[in-house]
Amino acid sequence: MSKQVRTRFAPSPTGHLHIGNARTAIMNWIFARHAQGQFILRIEDTDRERSTEASEKAILEDLRWLGLDWDEGPDRSGDFGPYYQSERIQLYQNVLAELIRKGRAYPCYCTPEELEAHRKSRLKDGLPPGYSGACRELSVSDQKQFENEGKIPSFRFRVEKDDASFDDLIKGPIQFETDVLGDFILARPDGMPMYNFACVVDDHSMEISHVIRGDDHVSNTPRQVVLYRALGWDLPAFAHIPMILGDDRQRLSKRHGATSVTQYRENGYLPEALLNFLSLLSWSSESGEEILSSEQLIKEFDFARVGRASSIFDVEKLNWMNGVYIRNLDLAVLSERMRPFMAHKGYPDLPEEALQTIISLLHEKADTLAEMAEKAGIFFREPVPENDEARAVLAEEASKAVFRAFLDETGAMTSWSGDAFLAVMKQIQSKTGVKGKQLWMPVRVALTGQCHGPELPGVVDFMGLKKCRENIEKAL
Repeated sequence: MSKQVRTRFAPSPTGHLHIGNARTAIMNWIFARHAQGQFILRIEDTDRERSTEASEKAILEDLRWLGLDWDEGPDRSGDFGPYYQSERIQLYQNVLAELIRKGRAYPCYCTPEELEAHRKSRLKDGLPPGYSGACRELSVSDQKQFENEGKIPSFRFRVEKDDASFDDLIKGPIQFETDVLGDFILARPDGMPMYNFACVVDDHSMEISHVIRGDDHVSNTPRQVVLYRALGWDLPAFAHIPMILGDDRQRLSKRHGATSVTQYRENGYLPEALLNFLSLLSWSSESGEEILSSEQLIKEFDFARVGRASSIFDVEKLNWMNGVYIRNLDLAVLSERMRPFMAHKGYPDLPEEALQTIISLLHEKADTLAEMAEKAGIFFREPVPENDEARAVLAEEASKAVFRAFLDETGAMTSWSGDAFLAVMKQIQSKTGVKGKQLWMPVRVALTGQCHGPELPGVVDFMGLKKCRENIEKAL
């Protein structure tokens, strides 16, 4: 086994990148970079029916969007390829043959129906649903008879009095009794390897030093450990990170909202913020800081600071963190990231200066880019009152007095700015006696259709005098 730290992320291209899997990828990447090691991307595509090229492309795109880079992978050659499991079948077959020679693997001709009946019988008797061992001691002649009948076997691992214990970098020493494992399947009748078998062969042959994954894999680890030991291979270090739960403390799912990286991307979250947020689920900085750059995360990472308790996916905290990142971005960078969201809303393609002006008015109170694009509608849509409260404001007699005074005060004006607007509002207050909320709210509703929003001087400066007067006239 290589002494260099080598971690891996091995997604199955059967759908979008789940937020939990993204957190796993982030932890592997951060630790590899912290240890000045290598991060490997491997595609586990042996599920022929569900694996798609589109899913693979989307997963890689999401990983790149998060800012993760890999040293070896399907699009970056290395000394340990190929990096698709579907292209490593011969390697699995070679290792399977070795296990057969050692007497640690054997063919199983049991049908799915027979296995299911046995499973139900054991559960009915209150026993764990392990394999019955029906094919464990078949003679050569028995095997030939099954094959003459056209039966194609799967292959099972022969579990003996093996040592399935291991030390976990997060959970500490873990003991498992092998008699509860049962003889598990290594390869299906079509020759495709099962997850635990392929995972062990790949991790060993790629010299993976640390296997970092969610603790839903803890139950898989004993099977992998006995395989390592049966093959005479050194164990990698295992680290099982706590699961991510929803606010109801149930496993994160669609009922909790967005669950894929693609959804958060489309909803206007920044990759830096999402990476920061996910890295802090179960891990914390010794400094106590929560806004941490990827460089800080890499520098400070330590398995000793990874907790054992499940993490709660706090959307409000993510929104807060994303808002902080939005406000910390340079306006030119934020403008570039906003353009796709503005285009999606159907807004015109604005010159850079105009777009930055809009962003400067909106970004202080926005949590996502999508929210900011929605709020930008006040500069492009007719100011239709958004609710009953807004309609009621326009109907008040005091509001009409303010509108008439606004039109009177601005009728002869030729120049316009935020400061000029403030001077006009001061004159209106003096002229009508209306002040406070009754003075400002109707003007805001008349100009934007909303009761709340960005600072009015900036809004009117962007709109221009002509548009402001038109909107006030319509409201009146």
